[in-house]
Amino acid sequence: MGLTIINTLLFAINIYKWIVIAMVIFSWLYAFNVVNNSNRFVAMVGEFLYKATEPLLRPIRRVMPDLGGLDISPIILFVVIFFVEQFIRNVLAPAII
Repeated sequence: MGLTIINTLLFAINIYKWIVIAMVIFSWLYAFNVVNNSNRFVAMVGEFLYKATEPLLRPIRRVMPDLGGLDISPIILFVVIFFVEQFIRNVLAPAII
């Protein structure tokens, strides 16, 4: 039972990493006008990605110094996610099993 919860949690974290990657790629495409800004589907995808990632990226951006146009908050989020995954695998999983 505990291993199932651990695997489900790790799977959800993995999905979230892909959502962050999609948000980064989408923001580049949007910034360089590769995608049509007035297309409703593009707006829906952008809104979903923003709402899914902004709650974790906003606190990171608040603490980060201003780097001009460079936003490295997704990289810092990936580092935090990596440490959370390692904590789950190395501390929680052996304690439950």
